Amino acid sequence: MRAKWSWKARGHRMRRRRNELLIALLCMGALRAIGAPPDWLQAAYREPIPQYPDAPAAVMLRNEQIATVKGNGEVTTVYRRAFRILRPEGRAYGVVRIYFDSETRITFVKGWSIPAAGGAYEVGEKESVDSILFNDNLYEDARQKVLRIPGAEAGAVVGYEYEQHRRPSILQDEWLFQQEVPVLQARFDLHLPPGWEYGEFWANHAAASPQSDAANHKVWELKEIPAVKIEPAMPPWQAVAGQLFLRYISPKGGGSFKSWSEVGQWYAQLAADRRQPTAELRQRVAELTATSSDTLAKIQALASFVQQEVRYVAVEIGIGGYQPHPAQEVLKNRYGDCKDKATLLSTMLREIGVESFYVLTNSRRGVIRSEFPSPLVFNHAILAIHIPADTPGEAKYSSTTTQPRLGSLLFFDPTDPYVQLGYLPSDLQANSGLLVENSSGELVDLPLSSISVNTVRRTATLELTASGDLHGEVHETRSGDPAADFRGVWLNSSESGRKKAIQDSFGRVTTGVELEDVSVIAVDKPNADSELKYAFRLARYATSAGGLLLLRPRALGEWADDVMERGDRKQPVAFRAPTLRTEIIEITLPEGYAVDELPPPVEARVGAVRYSSKTEAVGRAIHYSRRMEINEVLIPSGQLSQLKSFYRQVAADEKGRVVLKKQ
Repeated sequence: MRAKWSWKARGHRMRRRRNELLIALLCMGALRAIGAPPDWLQAAYREPIPQYPDAPAAVMLRNEQIATVKGNGEVTTVYRRAFRILRPEGRAYGVVRIYFDSETRITFVKGWSIPAAGGAYEVGEKESVDSILFNDNLYEDARQKVLRIPGAEAGAVVGYEYEQHRRPSILQDEWLFQQEVPVLQARFDLHLPPGWEYGEFWANHAAASPQSDAANHKVWELKEIPAVKIEPAMPPWQAVAGQLFLRYISPKGGGSFKSWSEVGQWYAQLAADRRQPTAELRQRVAELTATSSDTLAKIQALASFVQQEVRYVAVEIGIGGYQPHPAQEVLKNRYGDCKDKATLLSTMLREIGVESFYVLTNSRRGVIRSEFPSPLVFNHAILAIHIPADTPGEAKYSSTTTQPRLGSLLFFDPTDPYVQLGYLPSDLQANSGLLVENSSGELVDLPLSSISVNTVRRTATLELTASGDLHGEVHETRSGDPAADFRGVWLNSSESGRKKAIQDSFGRVTTGVELEDVSVIAVDKPNADSELKYAFRLARYATSAGGLLLLRPRALGEWADDVMERGDRKQPVAFRAPTLRTEIIEITLPEGYAVDELPPPVEARVGAVRYSSKTEAVGRAIHYSRRMEINEVLIPSGQLSQLKSFYRQVAADEKGRVVLKKQ
């Protein structure tokens, strides 16, 4: 599990580095001394800091949100944040990033610092920088305002305040009161117009009663909120942090979304006229399906076209963040974002008599809350394709489910260029999605594939020399999610990057691996399993000791993970997808050596995760085989101690050695 083929993570890191570089170049906030910062920041400055055993980088002194709802539905929110920086790593809290667009405009922003040595400094609007977001969009009005607060050093208190006006079409709010650092005081102050009401939902935290000093004024206040401990292989941060979701209910109705059906109806109206065919579109459908023999083949042809030939590029202005562009525009331009590609494919499918439905979802598993219907939780759109019950071959697909009213549905993501029809990307599996019909919507569970779908099968034929060198050939076959991830790395890497990815799969012995004859099969074909073949040489792999050779038969990387060896873990462990990994290694021994001792077989299990291995002597060869099954995507917190024991058993097996004695 150490070596991960992750093209998505690599892209995010590159964009983040570019973003940090831009901020460093543009955000040179002018240091302006002032008499005194605002009263709320001075009060936070005087707050005593508890002793934290884990020495956080900073402490959030204030997390305040003041929301004022007007009679026309416009929401004005004042945000106040204050941090005391405890360690040098906490300097990042001196950089303020505010995301906005034409419907969520910023009216003012100010920042202050109170250094440990005394004095106070202020920066404001003229020191801030407006910048575009680094993503795959061609154009959008979503931007970020960046303000660097000077004096953000260890011992200082930094704070900022800004006001934002938000779109009246969605009368909902979110208060993320728990952070990655401890929070001393969190406060949400709500002002509603006369006659308005509100609804609330608490996630990952016990409900707290509001204080009231007027009929339409509510205040929630929390103190001493522990930090969300960020740990490797944990669920998405937003899925575990404490949050309050609010719904503002107007006497006139609209915008508050009391049910998922209302959210579906809202989106259906936005997309109502977007799937109108044109003569050009019909002609293209006819050309793409001309040689297809049945319905599934036609669906495959259209899905491949949208997946491979329509680039992911977004043009989003205002409501464009939610509303798709017309299908004919997407076809003509050959680009679009997730909802645009779903719109084009849906329109094309209708021309061959196949109905399909939008499915709104989130690329982070566990973020969507079934108890709080809201369009704000969605960041992705895919399709649910209706498959006639008598269609042959439908059962082979893992991304299908049966709905009582709609029958058999196949979920497909036309945005991901590396996942074949019938499979879902790993982050969408076991997730939730809003199935949008003509005038309603239903929150559904997206299917979870089995281990037979996502596999990595590796075989190696190797030879050991008397000097301890190991060399031979390796053949790897991937299907499902591992194949999609491998394609992303391979197709987006240079030759040196591909070589390094293979070397990394050897684990701790990476530096000594010499690769030869590297080749791939079907790496550019999402509808086939990908294959990787290569030869390698590893000098002095076996250790010589007093006429013996000590050989570790597990030669191709570690499957044990150290996620449980990094302090007192709190969060559950999340896996990408159910996966089966198998490995068979044949090592021919050098002349004059025989097996004197073999490691024992291993059987380990925790919950739905299993591991087994066996080492055997067969003639003049060592036969090593092992198998890892991950049948679920989450190990709950209650099983963490068993998971630690499990990985230690796997690690012990991987360190096991065969003792070879010279005859």
